[in-house]
Amino acid sequence: MAYRPAEGASAQESLPQGSSLRERRFVVTGGFPLSGAISIGGSKNAALPLMAACLLTPEPCALEGVPDIEDVRIMAEVLRSLGARLENTGPGKMVIQANHIYNLAAPTNLVKKMRGSFLVMGPLLARFGQGSSCPPGGDVIGQRPIDVHLVGFAALGARISKDGEVYTAVCPRLKGTEIFMDYPSHIGTENLLMAACLAQGKTVLLNASQEPEVVDLASMLLKMGARIKGIGTSVIEVEGVDQLGGARHSPIPDRIEAGTFAIAAAVAGGDVRLNNVRTDHLASLIWKLREIGIDAAGVGDSLFISRRGALTAVNVQALPYPGFATDLQAAIGVLLTQAEGTSIIHERVYDNRLLYVKELRKMGAMVAVNGQTAVIKGPCKLKGASVRALDIRSGAALMIAGLAAEGKSEIEDILHLERGYGGIDGKLRALGAQVERV
Repeated sequence: MAYRPAEGASAQESLPQGSSLRERRFVVTGGFPLSGAISIGGSKNAALPLMAACLLTPEPCALEGVPDIEDVRIMAEVLRSLGARLENTGPGKMVIQANHIYNLAAPTNLVKKMRGSFLVMGPLLARFGQGSSCPPGGDVIGQRPIDVHLVGFAALGARISKDGEVYTAVCPRLKGTEIFMDYPSHIGTENLLMAACLAQGKTVLLNASQEPEVVDLASMLLKMGARIKGIGTSVIEVEGVDQLGGARHSPIPDRIEAGTFAIAAAVAGGDVRLNNVRTDHLASLIWKLREIGIDAAGVGDSLFISRRGALTAVNVQALPYPGFATDLQAAIGVLLTQAEGTSIIHERVYDNRLLYVKELRKMGAMVAVNGQTAVIKGPCKLKGASVRALDIRSGAALMIAGLAAEGKSEIEDILHLERGYGGIDGKLRALGAQVERV
């Protein structure tokens, strides 16, 4: 498992900064109900760890159904900067081979673009005995400590050091152990799960994340030859192996994209069918939509959404899976502005996830924020305004608000939306929304 630089290794390729996206905006004209059907793409939060897992083997890995989004392109550049070869073999298809890794340090300029890039640390440490990275960046939605990752790596035997803002973990061969995770971080779980696959002996992850994306990663690791038990539970057991092989895998459907369009249909009204959906991954959302007064029914791999009458105020708590997804908290907040009475949202995952409320107020929403809690009074008449997408999910929520607003709404900084949603404007237009990219 010793690291050897590849002969003739090329310099890191640069990534376009996407400045043109900052200059663009979406213009949404409200008052048009949604109807029809669209298909949901592959999961962003599943695709990124699957791509990182390809570093665990020198054999080629084929991924299919990968979403066409900016975060995937950033992760591709991170892998290329390490020496991995990526070949696009068709729409949503790629083959990744990491048989000539020559760099064990993730480039800071790319890592700061999104938190998922930190996922290369576990595979690099496990296979090559060393990995370096600065803390991950991404959306400004609150503290995202990497203590879970670093404490776990140290428990597996790694020596952790810091030079400036870059952390380095070193260990010739990790050794399995029992690790209690202070918080069920899904990225922390994924990083430690990948590291444990090549560790010597047995590793037990306690208080592990149960998110479907963690389950999906484990499913691919099993195909690669890993030995994992307790998948989908809070206690994951991994028996380390000496090496892993290639595999072919497709990420699960994106439950956050599905939830976003389900809420959009609920806000705008009409009848919408969402195809390629895992409704079992959306149980908390479906329950909450029904409680609000929305008809939500799963049939096979489709989710049907329709709005018939008045909406009822409810309380929502954003929690780790299987609780209500924090990534859908802003969107359902928009829906609750149209509900009769007072609704309360408690954000239990990220401390800055209610920043979008300031933008929503520009459109006439009656929302008060106290710490991690938002109090929403409705129904209120939203009006078109110029607002800014502060992160991926708040940007989507503001587009949804535009569907119900009187007049036109302009959503600026759509760079954030491009990171997480592939063609969100086109899909909304396919359902009858009036959305322009300006």
